[in-house]
Amino acid sequence: MRLLIAIFLPPLVFFTISRPIQGLMCLLLWATLIGWPIAAIWAVYALSQYRNDELRRELSRRY
Repeated sequence: MRLLIAIFLPPLVFFTISRPIQGLMCLLLWATLIGWPIAAIWAVYALSQYRNDELRRELSRRY
């Protein structure tokens, strides 16, 4: 679900993963038609990094 949000509403993803400053910067970029694809790519990348960090935290708790 977050992946679809990252593609269609990129700034919203940053707010859901607790990165409000990046969300505001992405909102400014997303506001331009030319910046929309860049904002979407940035949001997908940030979401993948967030998932990797969550996985690392989970694995470190196990061991």
